[in-house]
Amino acid sequence: MHSPRHMRVCWAGIMEGATTTEGVTDDIVRVLLIDDEPAMAHAMRRILDNRGFSLDVFHDPTLGLAHIGDHIDDYDVILLDVSMPVIGGLEVLARIRQLECITPVVMWTADARALTATVAIRAGAFSYTTKPVVRVDELVALLRSAASFCALKRHARALEEHVACVDRQVHPIGQSRAMATLKARVEKLARSDIGILILGESGTGKELVARSIHEVSARAHKPFIALNCGAIAESLIDSELFGHSRGAFTGATASRAGVFVEAHTGTLFLDEIGEMPLAVQTRLLRVLQEGEVRALGGEGVRHVDVRVVAATHAGLEAAVEDKRFRADLYYRLAIATVEVPPLRARMTDVPLLAAHFLRKHGGPRRAHLTPAALERLMSYAWPGNVRELENAVLHALALTSGDTIDELALPTTLGATRELPSAPRPALPDDLEWAAELSLGEAKKRAVDDFERRYVTRALERTHGNLTEAARVSGLDRSNFRRVLTRLGIDASLFRDD
Repeated sequence: MHSPRHMRVCWAGIMEGATTTEGVTDDIVRVLLIDDEPAMAHAMRRILDNRGFSLDVFHDPTLGLAHIGDHIDDYDVILLDVSMPVIGGLEVLARIRQLECITPVVMWTADARALTATVAIRAGAFSYTTKPVVRVDELVALLRSAASFCALKRHARALEEHVACVDRQVHPIGQSRAMATLKARVEKLARSDIGILILGESGTGKELVARSIHEVSARAHKPFIALNCGAIAESLIDSELFGHSRGAFTGATASRAGVFVEAHTGTLFLDEIGEMPLAVQTRLLRVLQEGEVRALGGEGVRHVDVRVVAATHAGLEAAVEDKRFRADLYYRLAIATVEVPPLRARMTDVPLLAAHFLRKHGGPRRAHLTPAALERLMSYAWPGNVRELENAVLHALALTSGDTIDELALPTTLGATRELPSAPRPALPDDLEWAAELSLGEAKKRAVDDFERRYVTRALERTHGNLTEAARVSGLDRSNFRRVLTRLGIDASLFRDD
């Protein structure tokens, strides 16, 4: 773990929930300057003095590199001259990268040509600035921005190391307040043996939460079996749940135990439980009540000891009222509920999640995001939640051969939330009195819900209620689009032509 002072600089507006370490009271930004011209170093010292910076200077790049190797995490920004004798600035930058130093490097050059800046950025520099310094305020802002980015990367790295230590517990990744609340609830509920219903949008990680419940419970060393009820044909779900004997139906060439038997003494996770047919719900309720299963076409019953954790993308109360879901089964499954927040409600977790996926899928290379790429991730609303973020990271890794991932490698759809030329842009009313009565989070949620309602309504109007076409123009698959409609209470049939 890294020294406490590395947490002193927080990225404003993003690092909510990240706290400085006890005992750290200063916000001094430590800068290492490598420049062969003493006059330039003297000028930089005069600029940074009394502005919240400390400056160490090396005129010899070889000595500077050796110092970085011995003090790899001691600086928040490295300011590096481009043109130096013996070893040029770009070569020094490459060697800094080889040291796996995550401190941002700002190139300092007298060459103001765009080509020089482009070469430096592509080589892994955070940014560049020209000398002599003309606008001191811009230089100070640049160095503080680099220091903030450095604090973010170190925070993400520390959390990643922590996650690696507890991987066997499969805890959901995140340090936001919403995730802290979720983890505390999981810890309490997991140690009992009651039924739990997990609520959350598609892609939020409901199965990961179910695995966490299993790993923390007394059944941790027993089987964990997951079944997506919405992905199985109605004619086969009985067999998947309860098993079948050989010859029970056409194609049953061998006997099958079923997931209840497979999960005996362990945990059975039933995802998208709301998609289960009513007839199967009746048989499921009997198994939960009696603790016995009867295979299709089989004789006799088999006792099972299984903890059932179910999940749904939408609340089941409406399905119960509409007689599409049994009330007694609902109360049996939802003795306790756990709600997984959407990613847009915990945006402070995006950097950590992105770092986790880079590590998970990046292989031997230590890929990292540029500030612009991270900013793109932070400005997107993630309607597909964590699953969409992971897919975006996979897309970027596939398009990047080196270690540096810029915003051009990210999917172009990441701009869709903010730029939808074919759809009307939602706007809050001029009178914002309604927002004044709400917290920022509540007001933001209301605005997002209003935007989603306007957007999907417009998509249905344009496609005359054609779900498949409306989902396509919205950039969603059909099932996710239908879930959005269900959550918003929108009936697509009202938009169809008679």
